[in-house]
Amino acid sequence: MTAITSDGKISARLIFIALGAALGGFVFGYDSSIVNGTVDAVEAEFSLSAVAIGFTVSCALLGAALGAWVAGMVSERVGRVRTMLIASILLLVSALGCGLCFGPGDLIFWRIIGGIGVGFASVIAPAYIAEISSSEHRGRLGSMQQMAIVLGIFVAFLVSALLVYVMGSADATGLFGLAAWRWMYLSLSVPAIFYGLMALRLPESPRYLVERGRFVDAALILTRDMGMEPGESTEAKIEEIRATVHVERRQRLSDLLGKFGFHPLVWTGILLSVFQQFVGINVIFYYSTTLWKSVGFTESDSFTISLITSVINVVATVIAVLLIDVLGRKALLMIGSIIMTLSLGTMALSFAQAVTVDGALTLPGSWGMVALVAANLFVIGFGATWGPVVWVLLGEIFPNSIRALALGVAASAQWIANFVVSTSFPALAEAGLALAYGIYAFFALLSLIFVIFMIRETKGRTLEEMKL
Repeated sequence: MTAITSDGKISARLIFIALGAALGGFVFGYDSSIVNGTVDAVEAEFSLSAVAIGFTVSCALLGAALGAWVAGMVSERVGRVRTMLIASILLLVSALGCGLCFGPGDLIFWRIIGGIGVGFASVIAPAYIAEISSSEHRGRLGSMQQMAIVLGIFVAFLVSALLVYVMGSADATGLFGLAAWRWMYLSLSVPAIFYGLMALRLPESPRYLVERGRFVDAALILTRDMGMEPGESTEAKIEEIRATVHVERRQRLSDLLGKFGFHPLVWTGILLSVFQQFVGINVIFYYSTTLWKSVGFTESDSFTISLITSVINVVATVIAVLLIDVLGRKALLMIGSIIMTLSLGTMALSFAQAVTVDGALTLPGSWGMVALVAANLFVIGFGATWGPVVWVLLGEIFPNSIRALALGVAASAQWIANFVVSTSFPALAEAGLALAYGIYAFFALLSLIFVIFMIRETKGRTLEEMKL
């Protein structure tokens, strides 16, 4: 399957399709990070404890785990594009509900609804992009998902910073009598609507159409949207896809089972997801403003630092897009694990130097700058490797016969791991930031061992070559 112009470049049509699907990543990156600027204001307005605010922040991750688990089954029944539309509607409803909530109870409810939408988007984007891409450029196109995520994170931080700058603080009252933190949540409605409108313009996955027996429709998309020559080559591709999908029946969860509960390949996807989260990346994006304030930076400086960190994340993802189809997936993961282990270890050492001055925690001497540099080095290491590569691998390591369901299970594990890390961080921070980042450094080291022994290179292989 090719979608390459005569000069060897990816066609503009295929790039547009991949970008449209990747908008789901933008919305879930935005949703995941817009909460960053609301944490302290919500905690103060509703008088929440550390445990309560931790759950309010991370409850959306439980919804995302549920959404990811269900998304594979939904996409098998209604198709990839309609699943994107469902995700956009859930995210829009959540944005309105969170922004207009009356108390912590309904805020948590609407956060969970948004989380379900995020879970849908997180599964369907990598699956869809993998299914419409050629093997030569699948890594680069698949990385658009992570690029969209980090851009969503950046825009969310920018919107939060602008609202705080204009209104004075996150809990200040502004237009229509709504606090700035409420406008942060309401702002999610804009990308959610745009995502839904873009999804309406996307073609259905040809592999889904073949699985449903719609061979004529699949052939049309292969030729019109993916650049294949009509005739024997298209027919051969359809036959190749038919040989690797269940044309007679829908995918079932029992297809994922093996001797050890799940099939070993499914476990590989689950562990990839868990390690991606257990290095603590989302602590940086969910709690960075609160984190830097806790060690002596002002609220304004903390927002600025968070914004700079998100820009660095975008740049790191550009590096990944350029390298993933050159170095391959496994090499990038190994490099990332090494960088993360060293940078997280440095952060743990830095926070071990923290002292209390006038009742406030601070980092003495140059340790604050050391921690800041290490945190951004960690973001670079993650953003150029584990961030995008895991999503690319999840979209391509599973065979056609189980891809949607297996990706859903793996992504669900990722959101559960994210929930565990995000919920536990406030308590760990109270016990000591050095302990928290020491734990994350340990898992970064374990991830290196996992990659060396468990990950197979997928660069240059077609989806039809992926076997259990």
